[in-house]
Amino acid sequence: MAGIGPAPFAATLLTELGADVIRVDKPATVGTQPDWLTRGRPSVALDLKNPDEHAGLLDLIDAAHVFIEGYRPGVTERLGLGPDALLARNPALVYGRMTGWGQEGPWSRSAGHDINYVAITGALGAIGRAGGPPQVPLNLVGDFGGGALYLVVGILAALHEARGSGRGQVVDCAIVDGVASLSAMMWSMISRKEWGEPRGTNMLDTGRPWYDVYETADGGWFSVGAIEAQFYARLVELLGLPEWADAQNDASRWPQMRAAFATVFASRTRAEWEQVFNGTDACAAPVLSWSEARAHPHLAAREVFVDLGDEVAPAPAPRFSRTPGRVAEMGPAVGSSTLAQVRQAWGLTTAS
Repeated sequence: MAGIGPAPFAATLLTELGADVIRVDKPATVGTQPDWLTRGRPSVALDLKNPDEHAGLLDLIDAAHVFIEGYRPGVTERLGLGPDALLARNPALVYGRMTGWGQEGPWSRSAGHDINYVAITGALGAIGRAGGPPQVPLNLVGDFGGGALYLVVGILAALHEARGSGRGQVVDCAIVDGVASLSAMMWSMISRKEWGEPRGTNMLDTGRPWYDVYETADGGWFSVGAIEAQFYARLVELLGLPEWADAQNDASRWPQMRAAFATVFASRTRAEWEQVFNGTDACAAPVLSWSEARAHPHLAAREVFVDLGDEVAPAPAPRFSRTPGRVAEMGPAVGSSTLAQVRQAWGLTTAS
């Protein structure tokens, strides 16, 4: 069922993994040009208040392995498309529900977006420098990390189980649940008193000078992530700072170490530092723009990005040795497929 953000992204990922997906849009959106999250699948516009079109949708669901919806709790039930109704018709159906807050709880029926979901889990409050505001990580952590990816994992697990049991089930995917799960390592560190507040004082949040970003002479930036001792040793060697070789874990010297790193990085351009660190174990890499990332030699060699006419898209991930994924190319305009066409594509040849 058409939506925004994590549910359609999950459908795109499933498409690239080989699934045959049909997107059901509202009639009011017919003719709208597709975006990246609607790629790789036909769109049929159905008026669910029309009994014939509602019945046609139910026929599609009867033939499907998976149903995905991203509405607020209770909406699909009011449409006659709730889990009880659909599982009664198709007992092996995997019913994927994508929400921000979840199906239950005091906020479950409230509106929200990625930034709100990431905020209440503690993740947003942990991202940023000491003394500064929280830094918004685009919508990668909530919508796509804690949302779409967890929905795909849940759907695939439920499909695998259904192969043996013959029974489907509901996959209740809430972004707040997924983000909390993504934060498992931090919660473990908190329990062991290895992660503290305020933000910006820990190993992975720029609290260590050897895990941070530094400005170069030309205004570029370089990332450093030399956590392990051997990588730290290589870092200070290539920076020309041998006097800091034995000081990695001396917290009393970190302010001076950070200043020394900053001074040295500012002495050369980003391109010059790329030459210094290229192919080494110093765990240092340039901070690239979107366009620069596309052209980076390593990503280009792996063909991480593909050209789709005027569009650029990431290649399918992960990669399979025997059954490779497929790039979900831009599809036709919203609602450009008819119910009869999608029925025929699924082998449902009777009229509806």
